[in-house]
Amino acid sequence: MTNEDSNSETYKQGMEKRRKVLGNDHVDHAIETTNELTDSFQEFITRYAWGEVWNRPGLDDRTRSLLTLSMLIALGHNEEFEMHVRAAINNGVTVEEIKEVLLHSALYCGLPAANSGFSMASRVLKELGKL
Repeated sequence: MTNEDSNSETYKQGMEKRRKVLGNDHVDHAIETTNELTDSFQEFITRYAWGEVWNRPGLDDRTRSLLTLSMLIALGHNEEFEMHVRAAINNGVTVEEIKEVLLHSALYCGLPAANSGFSMASRVLKELGKL
């Protein structure tokens, strides 16, 4: 990552949003494990995903979290799903709302996807002391 990229206002806003949503521990680990292969990707997601998209005014963070959970279940991105269950809790999403997203996903994404989602969400929510 170039010094210019990490000093841009969009990057700074993205890092602030990324820390708010994902938590300092997650972001610190991502930064600590960045290397010459992943540095450009880390800059890219901080600037564009978190600085541009997650900071747009059209949706609040809670709504973005609910949508993100739905899309990750649909696509089978399990590792990202677990990370975003934590993020959803950080954004004020309730266990009941996560349950409803998963039930809804059973209709539109299939029973195996929902079953997997319930298993992953249960594991994360137990770790967070929410179950």
